[in-house]
Amino acid sequence: MDVDTYLERAQRLDTVGIDFEEFGRHPLSNDALRCLRYMHDVECHTVCYLRDLLVTPAHRDPEVTTFLTLWNYEELFHGEAIAHVLEAHGEPAGRQRVSRHRRQMGPKDRLAPFAHGLASWVAGPAFGAVHMAWGAINEWSTQAGYARLAACSGHPVLVELLRRIMRQEGRHIDFYSSRAGALLAQSARARRMTRWALEKLWTPVGASIMPQAEVRFVVSYLFGDDDGREVARRIDRRIDRLPGLAGLHLTEGAVERLAA
Repeated sequence: MDVDTYLERAQRLDTVGIDFEEFGRHPLSNDALRCLRYMHDVECHTVCYLRDLLVTPAHRDPEVTTFLTLWNYEELFHGEAIAHVLEAHGEPAGRQRVSRHRRQMGPKDRLAPFAHGLASWVAGPAFGAVHMAWGAINEWSTQAGYARLAACSGHPVLVELLRRIMRQEGRHIDFYSSRAGALLAQSARARRMTRWALEKLWTPVGASIMPQAEVRFVVSYLFGDDDGREVARRIDRRIDRLPGLAGLHLTEGAVERLAA
């Protein structure tokens, strides 16, 4: 997907017809809610990821900044929609929960822009490939996580809401993966640098901002059974198709390390 096509299609998440009150009548399980809290916090942290990226050379590319602006906009409303589900269960969500979560992050969050700036300096011209490949893997993982939660919960209202979110995540995947493929194909150094960064530094989505216990729970709940492990292997097969990244086994390896 090119950025002009994405610009035409980007929009606020459509929640028309989603009966959030149904969660009050037929609530989700505690395990599903725990996953949704995690997903809410990660989606609502997207603007902070954007902050970190804008101190890197990414801000010089108008196509990338156009995409990131729209990506952040759509992710905001993913978080808002999940917040409505949590609120229907009587849980704190939205700005109240986001404010508390950001206060709890401490110096690690304040140092994140400096870390990204340093990493981009080390990577040099290869940084764009690292960023796009990393983004593609995270979006594949996020979409898969939503699909697994829909399957595990079986709640028809949540299934429909997550289906709509996943459709937008698919557009994010298209941009990240197509741009990653092009950049990796152009440069042997980009392929080496990206492979090294993913092997040494990649962790599941949200692992850098969420407690380790929550990361382990979400990975175990969504990907720890046979169906979940097959989904993880499917993501790895997609990564294998990016130039220079075959055989990393990132997601399957993460499941092996983290699933109970």
